[in-house]
Amino acid sequence: MNKLDGKIKPFFFHTNVFFVLFAKISTDMSYFKAKKKKFSLRDLLYKALIFIGTVGVIVYFLPRDGEFNYQFDIEKPWKYGQLMATFDFPIYKDDKVVKKEQDSILAAFQPYFQLDKGIEKQAIKKLKDDYQAHLRGVLPSTDYIRYIEKILSEVYQAGIVSTEELAKLHKDSTSAIMVINDKMANQRNIGKLYSVKQAYAYLLTADTLHYRPDILRQCSLNEYLYPNLTYDAQRTETAKKETLDNYSWANGIVLSGQKIIDRGEIVDKETYKILESLRKESIKCSESIGQKRLMLVGQILYVSVFMLCFILYLDLFRRDYYNRKESLSLLFALIMFYCVVTALMVASNIFNVYIIPYAMLPIIIRVFLDSRTAFITQVVTVLICSICLRYPHEFILLQITTGLVAIFSLRELSQRSQLFRTAILVILTYAAVYFAFELITENDLSKLNGSMYIYFVINGVLLLFTYPLLFLVEKTFGFTSNVTLVELSNINNNLLRRMSETVPGTFQHSMQVANLAAEAANRIGAKSQLVRTGALYHDIGKMENPAFFTENQSGGVNPHKNLSYEQSAQVVINHVTDGIKLAEKNNLPKVIKDFITTHHGRGKTKYFYISWKNEHPDEEPNDELFTYPGPNPFTKEQAILMMADSVEAASRSLPEYTEETISNLVDKIIDSQVEEGYFKECPITFKDIAIVKAVFKEKLKTIYHTRISYPELKNKNYGSECQRTAKSRTSAAKPADKATTD
Repeated sequence: MNKLDGKIKPFFFHTNVFFVLFAKISTDMSYFKAKKKKFSLRDLLYKALIFIGTVGVIVYFLPRDGEFNYQFDIEKPWKYGQLMATFDFPIYKDDKVVKKEQDSILAAFQPYFQLDKGIEKQAIKKLKDDYQAHLRGVLPSTDYIRYIEKILSEVYQAGIVSTEELAKLHKDSTSAIMVINDKMANQRNIGKLYSVKQAYAYLLTADTLHYRPDILRQCSLNEYLYPNLTYDAQRTETAKKETLDNYSWANGIVLSGQKIIDRGEIVDKETYKILESLRKESIKCSESIGQKRLMLVGQILYVSVFMLCFILYLDLFRRDYYNRKESLSLLFALIMFYCVVTALMVASNIFNVYIIPYAMLPIIIRVFLDSRTAFITQVVTVLICSICLRYPHEFILLQITTGLVAIFSLRELSQRSQLFRTAILVILTYAAVYFAFELITENDLSKLNGSMYIYFVINGVLLLFTYPLLFLVEKTFGFTSNVTLVELSNINNNLLRRMSETVPGTFQHSMQVANLAAEAANRIGAKSQLVRTGALYHDIGKMENPAFFTENQSGGVNPHKNLSYEQSAQVVINHVTDGIKLAEKNNLPKVIKDFITTHHGRGKTKYFYISWKNEHPDEEPNDELFTYPGPNPFTKEQAILMMADSVEAASRSLPEYTEETISNLVDKIIDSQVEEGYFKECPITFKDIAIVKAVFKEKLKTIYHTRISYPELKNKNYGSECQRTAKSRTSAAKPADKATTD
């Protein structure tokens, strides 16, 4: 039976698990079917474009020059671990040595010239024709024509080149050329070559004893002289390439498994040549088209997988960011920026990637969004950047650790000193983690890399630039940072100072609401600075008609007595629209405007609405005349403000302030708001609401506590005796009375 139970129980357990999973999948499918109706092709297109664009830009800048990603300099210590040769490769000569040796080889190189025999034949034929035509009368005897013909043949046999080509040969210090004659190449010294000018001079002066130059000049001998040697560029370049191909670029070889260098060792000239040779060979291995295509496909797949995982995270856990274009644009832009900067620095061998303030990324996201998204974005960015580096595990370890420290140390940025503290913590974390890593991987303290700690300090200094960059991010992506909220909550700014002067009652009400709401926000993990600032501005519209609101009325004058209930309701409702106009005029951020529009939601002006219904029991009112434009709160902070606003205003009308009356008031108002569905569209839980209630009760009891009455001095003659009596009575007071007085 026990054996049977051992089989049956697991069976039922797995069956139950199956049905639970099936029910969950069915629920999710129903959810997705319901969402499908709200599907937006434009949103999908935007998300697809931003995904493809981000992946494309990152992959475009990723290095594809093989696996050699080391950074090294001559006479500097090697900052990586032990490097072993994984394949045989030659040790290439230094570039200067190569250039010198190749120049020496090319100095002895003989360019090729093509001999054109037809030019000589044409020149001799033209000479004979001209002799028959007119030179017979110029020359004194036939010996002259035979002389000219002989010298022309001699010059053409030696070779005539153009003046420019001959000058170039002399400039290049070329001693001889190769003359191609009937597919045969013969060497010829350039000292025996003629230019047209030199050939002409030779004709005149070869035998001045027997032939007079003045008579020869009358024959226009230059008409029979043309270059018969032309430069053969193709054959010359081919021969030059063959010569250089036979040149030995290496003067040694490194065998597979041979140690090249170890951490901390100085890179001397010989080691530098070996490392450069390894780099060149690594690049050669990846130069083939097939290899580059495979690497490109791998990079696209790698980046796409991580970006897709990031999108899935947003869709599952941060749908509000996923559906908001500004949030999505900020996140993708930051990932793309850091990946591109890292790739460029590695590819161009500029400084060291550890000077890049990667911790700035989670700080910016934490300031504008939340901690979890900041950490996930940091992880995705670091993992993508790591493929640019030779030792990615060290990079990942350092960046993720410092990212966590930055997120933890800077939950809400409202003061510049907070950023200094975070920068110091980041530097210390870098140093501590890297030192620990070195102790684990190295057994010799002399091999510790001191330059890395300098990079960490530079990284921390650059992290301080987060503060001015927040302003740029705010203006570009439409966010509002705590720094801006703190500046807006300064009661000395123009709008709040005007509010305190124009509507002092409303201003005091806003201050009380701000304190209540901020404390409640702190307790439930909402953004306290945001709700505080929103509370200060939520009623600014009352400045347009201050006398129509009871907290600003004095002398018993109530202008609502002369208006109908509908008109009074509209005047009160208009403080929302008037507030929006003032907010736009004073360039308040959108998040503050949202508090103005949602602090009454789609609620009614109940006093006028109920009064109208009491006077017209048989009629149905036009609800829109008594209803605020809304919308209802859609964030936790807006819901807290709505509750705080209603509770604080209602608490002023209590006939007496006791623990019971305050508690009943808070419960009654907030429970009615929940029942009327004001919080259906915001992510606030019943637990949050219960905590908010407790906070309000606690704060209101503190605000409205009663004090003991101090005795008045009946007769000045009592003097010090009365004072002593008063002191004795005060000291004898009960502890409860003393607590109340405090």
